[in-house]
Amino acid sequence: MGLFNKILGNASEVSAEKLSEKYGRLLTSNEQIELGFKLLRDVFMFTNKRLILIDVQGLTGSKVEYKSLPYKSISRFPLETSGTFDLDAELKIWISSENLPSVSKKFNKSIHVYEVQKYFAGKVM
Repeated sequence: MGLFNKILGNASEVSAEKLSEKYGRLLTSNEQIELGFKLLRDVFMFTNKRLILIDVQGLTGSKVEYKSLPYKSISRFPLETSGTFDLDAELKIWISSENLPSVSKKFNKSIHVYEVQKYFAGKVM
């Protein structure tokens, strides 16, 4: 089921320690990764200061886009839970005054999406 979820673009959780080893150079002083998720090649992680999105591009993956979203710039974030036939939950994130969501991430059933939503709400509100 893990490969199936990755093909569908569903995120699975990654330890903060593992992410810190690989992406520690992106962090500012006194910034720590608290929660992180990985898709096929992409990563998104919540730090104590911001949300960092890592988009690996191209066939070789040599080009990478790092997007930083400070929590204060996030205006809303609905969570859609999984259902009987819909196997994934989805978190959408709007930045300030944009009409469409800037970020949309899907989670497989192994992720406790209510805990992710609770964590995120604590950071944004």
